[in-house]
Amino acid sequence: MSRCHYCTIIPTFNNAGTIRKVVDDVSRHCENVIVVNDGSTDDTSTILSELASTITVVSYPKNRGKGHALVTGFRKAMEMGFTHAVTIDADGQHFADDIPLLVEQMEHHPDAIIVGCRNLTEENMPRQNTFANKFSNFWFRLQTGINLPDTQSGFRIYPLASLKGLNLITSRYEAELELLVFAAWAGVPVLSTNVRVYYPPAEERVSHFRPVYDFFRISVLNTILCIGALFHGVRQWAYTIFSFCYFLCFALDMTIRGFFLITLGGATKEHKLKYHEILQRKSKFVINHVPGTSFAYSNPHGETFDKPAVIISNHQSHLDLMGMMMLTPKLIILTKNWVWHNPFYGIVIRYADFFPITDTDQMLNDLKQKVSEGYSVMIFPEGTRSEDCRIQRFHRGAFYLAEQLGLDIIPVFIDGFGKVLPKTSWHLHPGKMSVEVMERVKREGACGYREMARNLRRIYLEKNHEEVRHHR
Repeated sequence: MSRCHYCTIIPTFNNAGTIRKVVDDVSRHCENVIVVNDGSTDDTSTILSELASTITVVSYPKNRGKGHALVTGFRKAMEMGFTHAVTIDADGQHFADDIPLLVEQMEHHPDAIIVGCRNLTEENMPRQNTFANKFSNFWFRLQTGINLPDTQSGFRIYPLASLKGLNLITSRYEAELELLVFAAWAGVPVLSTNVRVYYPPAEERVSHFRPVYDFFRISVLNTILCIGALFHGVRQWAYTIFSFCYFLCFALDMTIRGFFLITLGGATKEHKLKYHEILQRKSKFVINHVPGTSFAYSNPHGETFDKPAVIISNHQSHLDLMGMMMLTPKLIILTKNWVWHNPFYGIVIRYADFFPITDTDQMLNDLKQKVSEGYSVMIFPEGTRSEDCRIQRFHRGAFYLAEQLGLDIIPVFIDGFGKVLPKTSWHLHPGKMSVEVMERVKREGACGYREMARNLRRIYLEKNHEEVRHHR
């Protein structure tokens, strides 16, 4: 909980009969409660004034709608320094005891919106609500491709940083659906967890849902969102097709250069180095011009890569290779066999003398020769890309190599690559990518390779948590 600092936002309009109990219940699970009084005309304001010493109250005189109240609450939460916000309705239908379920999911998926999905067959569930939910679920799946069981649930947890820059079309009931759609288009994961729900008898129920008017507004919104989804999908695939052609031209260009420079010109040390220099320049250009993305490079310790080392990095995407090749021309990357034989860029990798991870003894002999020529060795210690960008277990091979070759280790941290081109996706997403070269770990006096694997993974885990906090 030290990494994710959350509050609970309760939007309310004329919920005098339930607001006190909801606040009391929520306060047992979250000490930071923000109530947004959306122009209530009953006794809600009086009750909130009595609770003001224990909660934060934001009020305005005219009712503006639930969407406006949520945005107001999000802004207040950001001002107060929170990274996440739980939202819960003020009518008492949600069980505050389920807040830990959402928080647990938040800890595992800090970048995702977690939706508390209700049982839509629950006793006393209003029929109009059931229809509205199914109606909304259908359109959400059509607009985003995500199958979410309960798009109308107001019981959620939001990563606040992901909401920056999201401008809502509407400010009322349907704004929660709009929030989900825009967030999904921005690449924010939308996940769900089951929660309980209570619907009081009809005579005790307070509802601000107006079937005809609200269904009309939802229909208009969904028409707009479907048009937006069409343009969004076309833009994403246009980016992807353009980038694929871009990378294809890159591979073709480097293949032609390799043929003339190395195959015909001779595989001399000078020609090999020239090829690596071209590879570095082109990698730097490509990674800085991926459509719909931005890129930042950081080298706070002034690493020059003049002295050979084993370079390690976390692994998120196929784009990671570009991020590594731009670091220095004198670089040998260790790859998996299937990468080395890849028909798309395998020939470029072979021209560059990137080695497949096969026979260790032979590989060590080959690497010693390259190290004697001033080349560093790069390897991804996780061994595979991470689907959710979390740091996985570090294998010991990289650190064994450093020990056997007598080399320092240079840790490199990449961020955002797995969001721009996720492991499970075939198309690009807009986003920010960055590469940071961290401080060199000296070989002299270093611990054994097993302990070094554990120690450096801890550094990466902490670095990953720092980046998550920074983005928020």
